[in-house]
Order: sequence, then structure tokens, then C-alpha cells
Amino acid sequence: MINNVVIVGGGTAGWMTAAYLKAAFADQISITLVESGAVGAGEGTRGDIRHFFEFLGVKEADWMPACNATYKLAVRFQDWRRPGTSFYHPFEPMRSVDGFALADWWLHDGPTDRFDKDCFVTASLCDAGRSPRHLDGSLMHTGVVAASTESLGPTMSEHPAATRFPYAYHVDTALLAAYLTTYSVERGVRHIIDEVTDVRLDERGWIDRVLTEEHGELRGELYIDCTGFRGSLLNEALEVPFVSYQDTLPNDSAVTLRVPLDMEKSDIPACTTVTTQQAGWIWKIPLFGRLDAGYVYAEDYCTPDEAQRTLREFVGQEAADVEAEHIRMRIGRSESSWRHNCVAIGPSSGFLEPLESTGIFLIHHAVEQLVKHFPAEDWHPGMRKRYNSAVNHAIDGVREFLVVHYRAAGRKDTQYWKDTKTRAIPDALAERIECWQAQLPDTENIFPYYHGLTPSSYMCILLGAGSIGVPVSPALSLSDQAAARKEFAAIRTTARDLVKTLPTHYEYLAQLRRA
Repeated sequence: MINNVVIVGGGTAGWMTAAYLKAAFADQISITLVESGAVGAGEGTRGDIRHFFEFLGVKEADWMPACNATYKLAVRFQDWRRPGTSFYHPFEPMRSVDGFALADWWLHDGPTDRFDKDCFVTASLCDAGRSPRHLDGSLMHTGVVAASTESLGPTMSEHPAATRFPYAYHVDTALLAAYLTTYSVERGVRHIIDEVTDVRLDERGWIDRVLTEEHGELRGELYIDCTGFRGSLLNEALEVPFVSYQDTLPNDSAVTLRVPLDMEKSDIPACTTVTTQQAGWIWKIPLFGRLDAGYVYAEDYCTPDEAQRTLREFVGQEAADVEAEHIRMRIGRSESSWRHNCVAIGPSSGFLEPLESTGIFLIHHAVEQLVKHFPAEDWHPGMRKRYNSAVNHAIDGVREFLVVHYRAAGRKDTQYWKDTKTRAIPDALAERIECWQAQLPDTENIFPYYHGLTPSSYMCILLGAGSIGVPVSPALSLSDQAAARKEFAAIRTTARDLVKTLPTHYEYLAQLRRA
């Protein structure tokens, strides 16, 4: 039985891993986490993150105020089709009518030119700055997701349909790591603050121990590499190759600002906003009391100084005295995330630009898979093989989805955006895009392995970004439109009623913090 785990590196990846393993195995395993210090920024999540907190037995009222968290109902894409346009990619599930996605009916005869407002309640709630919960704590009823779905239960990869929920969160990752540190230490995780100076291998080439400056040797049976882009254990010590995705996703840098704001005066948007720029895009993530903004760009098209100047101008006067942080990103994944007795989780495993907030999702997915494939003393190679396959598929699927954003974007006024239309893409994705030009994405023609995304996500990007033509289904010309018109009307009515009855985002979060 493997029962001694050493996690090298803290942050979101390290402490999510420690907390999840403790929740899964309790005192059956011993966990030591060694880190040199805490870092963090505002980050978005996806709706399936609710599985993580439910697995830990932690309620929103406990962790959200501690992490300055806010709700995230959607991603708002600004200027991706052309300047002055926007569209939402909501977490709300896509409805269907008579076996066709409502988006198909919208293409045939939509009420307006805004698919997101016609097909989803969420778009109107985001425009109005509404909370997804009433002041009594009950979940909004969109007509698709009701309060009865509050308890999710299954892991996200085993029952992906059950993970669809109308919102996710924005979190301060430094505060989230601190919250999970307390959670984990209270349950027996040994926490060491120290620098790891060396990784020693045994005669087989497996990790035997790690050396620290002040605490000497740390020994375990299973080592988990949460050291970020460096990959100190997996990539450096075990020499596992890193597979770059720069050929298809060229953004390799980011500059960020953390801007204090009085949210009571400005209210809190219930979405992440991503706005195109000349050499990339800028995110805005609202936390309680702070706005985090960052410019993700490719250095082949923009210098760090230019990027910082653009970001400051975009944010405005509030950012004048705020210190900027520059980040160099390693885009791609390790050839395998589990080698011998070492598993990498987080950016040491793989990292993709945060356009769809998939970083925490990939951490969550990896630790779920680790529990599912936890090794025995025989270290059966089949467990490693299946784990690596699941992790690689998830990263590769997200990669494809992000590439779709750039290929589908209507913007092509700078060399950066012109090149997004001619840059190489995975062969299988090229075939899928060709298929989508005859039929909207469905479960049969998107990336075939679990990667946390549904056909409706692909529909939103294709319909919103506008550069890839999508067809009207011929079958709908021969079908009765009455049921579809009734569904469009129901969405308008539900959205209007919810905007009237739901509190503002700030009102609900302020009450949650007081409680």
C-alpha cells in the first residue's frame, strides 16, 4: 500500500491536491507539502469546480468570503467579431427542441441577431449585473437548471452532463491556497516552508528523496510535482520532455495588474470579460474589492513595455499606481504527467493560456484522476498509462477549443490577427471545422475525449466570433416552428422575471459576507 506522499510546491495546484487527497483517503495516507512561499492572483473557474468543494464538504458561505470570491455566469467576449461587438459564452446548458439544439432553430429563424440572448437566460442576467442566487440563498431557476440539482455527487469526468451548472466563480488564488492550507493542515497534512535544493534518484531512476535547505531530506513513496512552469521533479530531475504548443497557440507572455476598487459603488460584474487587443487579449476578473486585469500576448508581436502600457490605458486611472507583474508562460504539456513514482499536477503537467479559465479545471481533473488511479505497491504500469491518457486528452481537447477561438474570430486588422487565420492547427481539428461548416457541433463531431467542454460551448464561439460560417439545418425548413418560438418566448419571459427578482451581484455577496 502506498501511503506516504510528498508534494513539492504549494499554490493552487499543491493545496488543491493536498486537500483532495485528504478528503479522499483521510488518515490512510501521510502527506507532506513543502513550498517556498505563496503567490496568487485573481482567476476564473468553470462550473464543474463545484464538484471539488462538494467533495471537500465545504459550503459557499464558508469558502467564498474567505477567498474574496465572486460568481461567474459566463465569459463575455468583446470585439472578437469586430470592434464594438460582444457575445457571451454562458455556463447555462443549451436547450433543445424536437431533437435539435436551440442554436439550430436560432440560425433558421431567431428572434433577434443575438444568439446568446435568444438562447440563454444568462446573457440578460450578466447585462443586468444579477446574482445567480436569491437573497434567501435559493438558486435561480432558469427553466433548465433548478435548485434540485444543488447536490452534484459524481466526479466531473464520469458524469459530464451532471456537471452542467449555471455558474462558476472568480477567486483570489492566494487566498484560496491559504484557505486550503488551513483545511489540509487541520486534517493532518504536514506543511513545510523551505527551499528544495535537490532531487535525488535511486538506482532505478525513480525519485528517492528531495533535499531542503533547513529540513534536510524528505522521503516519500509517491512524489507530486506542483512546481509550476519549472517542472523541477518531472521535467528537470526525471527529464520528461515538454511538448510545446506554441505552433498553434503563440501567446507566451502576460502582464497583470491588481486594482483595488469600491465594488459597492461600481457593482460587480458576474462574468469574466476578454477583449481583443493588437497582439492578444485582455482579461478583467472582478473579485470582492478588487479588479484583476491582464494582457495575454505573443512577444513576437508585442514587447513587455508595450503590453504594460496598453493594459494600463485599458484599465484607466485606477491602475496608475498599481505595480505590474510580468509572466512568461510555458504553453503545452509534458509528454507524460506520471513517470515512475512522480506525478505532475498544474503547470508542471501542462498549461494553456487562460482564455476559458481552464487552469483550475485541469488541476481538479488531474487530482480526480490520481485518486481514481492511485498506485499500489506493485506500481502497475496500466494505472500510469490510463492516467497519462486521461490527462493528455483533457489538455489536448482544451487546446483544440482555444485554437477554435482564434480561427473563428472575425478580427483581422493586425498582423497578429491575420496570422491566426493561417497558423497551423491540429489535423483532426481541421476536419472538425470542415464538418461544422455543414452541421453545428454535437457530441459526435467535437474532440472525442473528456475535456470539460460540451458542444454548446463550441456553438457559442462559432456563432459569436463569426469567421467560420455555420449552416442552417435543412430539416428545420420542413419542421413546425411553433415549439421553438415558444421556447424563445419562455427564455425572454424567464430572463425578464429573474432580472426583476434577483438581487444585484454585490447585494448578494455582501449579505453572504455578513452572514
